[in-house]
Amino acid sequence: MNETDPAFAAATAGAGPVGMTGVLVLADGTVLWGRGVGAVGHAVGEVCFNTSMTGYQEILTDPSYAGQIITFTFPHIGNVGTTPEDIETITPAARGLIIRADITAPSNWRSTKPLDAWLKDYGLVGLSGIDTRSLTRRIRDGGAPNGVICHAPDGHFDLPALHAQAVAWPGLAGMDLALEVSCRQTYDWTETPWRLGDGYGQLTEPRFHVVAIDYGAKRNILRCLAGLGCRVTVVPATATAEEILRHQPDGVFLSNGPGDPAATGVYAVPTIQALLNTGLPLFGICLGHQMLALALGGRTDKMPRGHRGANHPVKDLVTGKVEITSQNHGFMVVPESLPQGVEVSHVSLFDGSNEGIRLTDRPVFSVQYHPEASPGPQDSHYLFRRFVDLMASRQ
Repeated sequence: MNETDPAFAAATAGAGPVGMTGVLVLADGTVLWGRGVGAVGHAVGEVCFNTSMTGYQEILTDPSYAGQIITFTFPHIGNVGTTPEDIETITPAARGLIIRADITAPSNWRSTKPLDAWLKDYGLVGLSGIDTRSLTRRIRDGGAPNGVICHAPDGHFDLPALHAQAVAWPGLAGMDLALEVSCRQTYDWTETPWRLGDGYGQLTEPRFHVVAIDYGAKRNILRCLAGLGCRVTVVPATATAEEILRHQPDGVFLSNGPGDPAATGVYAVPTIQALLNTGLPLFGICLGHQMLALALGGRTDKMPRGHRGANHPVKDLVTGKVEITSQNHGFMVVPESLPQGVEVSHVSLFDGSNEGIRLTDRPVFSVQYHPEASPGPQDSHYLFRRFVDLMASRQ
């Protein structure tokens, strides 16, 4: 349904179809009816899709999803409930979610709360009963649209007002969202990866000191570093090179994060350029990868639909090996824009887009995907070891 259809005009009078307590309204006027889940209210953002079969709680709390409404292609979202152990940040940055099947009772020994209750706790609006296959094909073929999701238990909706919000939302291009999700104060991180029966551990004998610039860092990235002997000092996205070097790090990590890298680069690129001149090992993931490319003189572009899922094959051009990776990005590095001395190290086997770079004359490298998410499950963990080895070689 769109705003030119008679059904759209009829629906604007108030109540939606019988039993429908949720609605998705896209900027082009398309209206999709469903059942509201989670918090009551509405949320506006870019409607994307994620193909992962597991890890929905990690996805919903990944700061890289700031400004986005996530359509899950896997139909059974919520079936394993939620646990505080699986969150990637304290306050989820995603705008909401869209799912096919109704949320069922949890069936997992680690669950402490049903997904619907968890969504309400965090104020996240969701819709169930949506034809997610059709919506995913629409995004795949036409790009990620702006839209509004609304949950109203009484079934009454002001469709023209919701449509106006979708049209007015500016979109992610040109939007700096790192400032919204970055930490406000510097802090230390020593928590190590989770183990069955033990939970999370604590680093007791650090070998290296890493400063992580927080553009929207996932906790498990920090855990992976700590698990290899790195005491991590996390600094805000706006930290200057002088502030970072004051901590006397052995290496610097550029974190993942949301939004347009060119917008974040206004303040981040000068810092990274100054760090490059020190000769310190640098390692970037996702937005950090894009920020590094910009600092080196490269360019980033918005992708029509982005990469979001846990089944993306990436080829390491150095070893020839193929990794199964987890990804979440709507922008990409343009390899043709990279200067001499910067090599493309990884490429996507889905569409040939850039997935990694490295410098030939300095201990600096980055990847577009998320090695800490472990979809392989450990195909990409060597990247953290590579970073540690670079720091060890300087001691």
